[in-house]
Amino acid sequence: MKIYFRSLAVMLLLLIVTVANAQNKVDGIQPGTKTDQIMEQRLTFITIGAADLNKLKQFYIDKFKWTPLKDSDGIVFFKLNGSILSLFPADELAADAGVPGDGTGFKKFTLAINYKSEKEVDEVFKTLQDRGVKIIKTPQKASWGGYSGYVVDIEGNLWEIAFNPFLEMDDKGNVLTHR
Repeated sequence: MKIYFRSLAVMLLLLIVTVANAQNKVDGIQPGTKTDQIMEQRLTFITIGAADLNKLKQFYIDKFKWTPLKDSDGIVFFKLNGSILSLFPADELAADAGVPGDGTGFKKFTLAINYKSEKEVDEVFKTLQDRGVKIIKTPQKASWGGYSGYVVDIEGNLWEIAFNPFLEMDDKGNVLTHR
């Protein structure tokens, strides 16, 4: 009887592992991702080094209509869907990272917010334009199959506002997967 229960327990354990691995493959995550990799595949903070912290903070409050989660001690946090955008003085951020603070020109990254339709993208652009946000590229069909355009904040950080037909999001705009 002991052998029967031990065999049953082993079979049950194998079934659980098989189902978990199958679910991970369905979710696009390879088995062992969290335990085998030092860097987990996620993002918690995006920090923008601000030349003028107060002006940049006011841009996000006035133009994007975002509400700070925290604003103290020379840093501002905006809670996003599952992560935080922080604004921090550029010279202090460079010093913290141990790099020179004279970065100029194209920053070689963009920030993006995806919406569920081209119509929503157009509505966001119209609102931002009405608020005086500088439009870099009006929304248009993109070579990759979506629809997007770009705005820029007052310190030159590019924001892509897009509809991506390959991106699956939940009702709150959290990314579920990309087909």
